[in-house]
Amino acid sequence: MKRTTLSLIAGTAALAAVTGFATMNSPAGSEESTARTAAQLPVERSSRLCPAPSNSDLADTVYTSFTPVTKGTDEQGKVRLAAADGQSPENSTGEGGKGEGGKGEGGKGGGKAGGKTGGTSAGAPTLNPKEPGTPVADDTSGAETPALTGTATGRFAPGWTVQQTTEVAAGAGRGLLGTACGLPDTEFWFPGASTAASRTDYVHLTNPDDSAAVVDVELYGKGGVLKSTVGDGITVKPHASEPILLSTLTEADEKDLTVHVSVRSGRVAAAVLALDGQRGGDWLAPTTDPAARLVLPGIPKDATDVTLVAFAPGEADADLKVRLASPSGLITPAGHEAVHLKAGMTTAVDLGDLTRGEAGSLVLTSGEGEGAVPVVAALRVLRGKSGKQETAFVPATAPVDTRASVAGNDAKGTVLSLTALGTSATVRVTASAGSEGGTATTKQYTLKAGATENVALPVPDGLKGTYALTVERLSGGQVYASRTLERTYEGVPAFTVQTLPDDRGTVAVPRADQDLSVLQKR
Repeated sequence: MKRTTLSLIAGTAALAAVTGFATMNSPAGSEESTARTAAQLPVERSSRLCPAPSNSDLADTVYTSFTPVTKGTDEQGKVRLAAADGQSPENSTGEGGKGEGGKGEGGKGGGKAGGKTGGTSAGAPTLNPKEPGTPVADDTSGAETPALTGTATGRFAPGWTVQQTTEVAAGAGRGLLGTACGLPDTEFWFPGASTAASRTDYVHLTNPDDSAAVVDVELYGKGGVLKSTVGDGITVKPHASEPILLSTLTEADEKDLTVHVSVRSGRVAAAVLALDGQRGGDWLAPTTDPAARLVLPGIPKDATDVTLVAFAPGEADADLKVRLASPSGLITPAGHEAVHLKAGMTTAVDLGDLTRGEAGSLVLTSGEGEGAVPVVAALRVLRGKSGKQETAFVPATAPVDTRASVAGNDAKGTVLSLTALGTSATVRVTASAGSEGGTATTKQYTLKAGATENVALPVPDGLKGTYALTVERLSGGQVYASRTLERTYEGVPAFTVQTLPDDRGTVAVPRADQDLSVLQKR
């Protein structure tokens, strides 16, 4: 028999085995009419990348890891957080425990389920979850805490989130800084950065992979792109993180900038650390992809000044219609009905005390149909009075299609803001068990169309430590959400805001049928 004939027979047998396996393992009750319908199944692996939290010796950082309970997951799984020190995760410290709550490799030992664990010798936290639905926390101090690369597998993967919250007692960026550890991707937009003399802004680039990533960083000011050769072709080593001071990329003194991070090869996670010498600071998370409608949810009701920073990345100018989703519905802010954006130029608009003591979210639209122009936007928000002010950012975010979670919530000083657009919506909010004890509780809300509500939060019974919030959209229109943490330091109203995009905890998996006719010669 000829070699080609043998190869064809072998290939046919292998394909039959694969297609047969797919057929036998299709969900029970599948009919021929649904064979081509994709099933929504839990993801089996998730990545999270945390930037180095601070360069201040006075920084205290708490990390909280949380996975919501998801039906249909594997019984096994683990969480691993490792220092982004240029080593592969297998050779780094800080491995999270397995499903049974094993100890972290290279650390000071694993903690109890739901409790706080000891940090590693490399300064990285050790987070060993025992089961989904209960957060775990660890803390570090000082300027040497590294960036982290993390993975969750099996039952810990769907909806996994890690919150990084830092308190800085004094100096540039003093106050409260928080971020949800990011996802690796190939493009990011950050309207709201700055190279002004009062600001010290860094873009942190973290590479989770085994090969180097090559990244371009572009800066756009009020006059367009800023000339720079330093930001082209930045190499980020495997399993490493690079903080890049924006003022080293340009000589321009720009109060308001849009930062564009694009990856030529590989992938990274990106975040901007914005530090102000007088007004504290915070992490600026990437905005959602450019779109003709943007929602910026959860402006604090006691904000004393709100600045909109927007950018049209294409070749067409954009005319933004500005509306505020207040507790009573959509309204147009007096004097700020529209904003004109010139293509390729960053525009900043001072909206003043926009919310006037009420909950609010900003809704921006730049046309419909063929006249729509994709834009990106973020808000710079101030709380407090002159001399005792604090800064945070609210970027445009994606809606909660199904579910989203945020960790690191306190019994007091936590505000959950929910906005419904299109039609009214029904959501369910679950407060998890505490990281050191307590029982989960759930509450359901009906949101008015076009309105923003700071909901009365359910708090876990017998709460000890911090807890996680999970928002599920049950029905109705689009839902947008954000969480604000508030604390007071020596009269300064410190705060940080994290938006809650959908956690993408499930993925569409096509069902397969055996069909050997594809091998027949026609």
